[in-house]
Amino acid sequence: MARIKIVLALLLIVLCASTVHAEVVIETVVVGNPGNAGKWSGESQPGGSGPDRICGAVDYVFEIGKFEVTVGQYAEFLNAVAVNDDTYDLYNEGMATPPRASIERTASPPYTYTVVAGRENLPVDYIGWGDAARFANWLHNGQPGLGTPVPQDQNSTEDGSYALHGALTDAELYAIERREGDATWVIPSEDEWYKAAYHKNNGATGDYWDYPTSSDSLPAYICCSADDSNAANYDLVCGEPRRSDVGCYEIATSPYGTFDQGGNIMEWNESKFPESLPFEYRGFRGGAWPSISHYMQSVARSYSAGLELGNYDFGFRVAKVEPLPVPALSSWGMLAMVLLVLTAGTVAFRWRKPILQ
Repeated sequence: MARIKIVLALLLIVLCASTVHAEVVIETVVVGNPGNAGKWSGESQPGGSGPDRICGAVDYVFEIGKFEVTVGQYAEFLNAVAVNDDTYDLYNEGMATPPRASIERTASPPYTYTVVAGRENLPVDYIGWGDAARFANWLHNGQPGLGTPVPQDQNSTEDGSYALHGALTDAELYAIERREGDATWVIPSEDEWYKAAYHKNNGATGDYWDYPTSSDSLPAYICCSADDSNAANYDLVCGEPRRSDVGCYEIATSPYGTFDQGGNIMEWNESKFPESLPFEYRGFRGGAWPSISHYMQSVARSYSAGLELGNYDFGFRVAKVEPLPVPALSSWGMLAMVLLVLTAGTVAFRWRKPILQ
């Protein structure tokens, strides 16, 4: 009996010492109507800002996150790839700063990342563009490290949809491009983000709403609503922690069914802004809890430096695209390949120098 108790006690210790983290599930919506026309956005449009560009034209079907990436999801990511060493600073100490703290980290490695109670469904903040790209790579690679933590390397965060390979500075991150044809989980392009937010989902048209709540009227600024189809979290409407749970505006969605593409938190996209600007900037859209309504408009193009750093009002959502299929050989192609191999073998045999005379 004593031996059984010892075994049970040891088993309990092992179970308590090892924490298996849950798979991150990104709920998506499908954005169809491929081949739709775009719409001008930028400073030449009434109420617009940023360099002029036609936005929203996408010639393929893709998926985009129904919600912004949450505190709980990002904490799972940190506990998978930033336990023994946070090589690329995926954790920002601002995440633990009161009164809006959301993720706390132990003082020294091996680190443990803990979500502040009740804040797991807030959008994660203090996210730099590089953090978002590394999260997308982690999803692309199948979320390694959920059982046993892994380093931030080519198999987890540094390769995948983006070839980051240690990129940290603004200049290095500005140079990063999506691996076209091979990417899966990505930061949305500006066109993907714009279409999901504003396109009227009425075929391959150039019809767009002004706001991402399926409306041409300014959304009301009230803190969460289950019955208002045109409301958002902006202009300091919510008390601490200022952000609101993703999806809490239950019927204020885009025509494709996304939540919070207006207000709550600024969202990074892939666009670049080199035009006469002194630094390397990436684009963001959607507005945030401390911002005015301007940032939610379809004509407002916005950008920021500090790609390696995060801020209290910057987060992101992810999109999913299909990698290009490997073209299959036709029967004639297969026959040509066989003939080529046989011909090459015959030539090699004829010209081979004999070893024995």
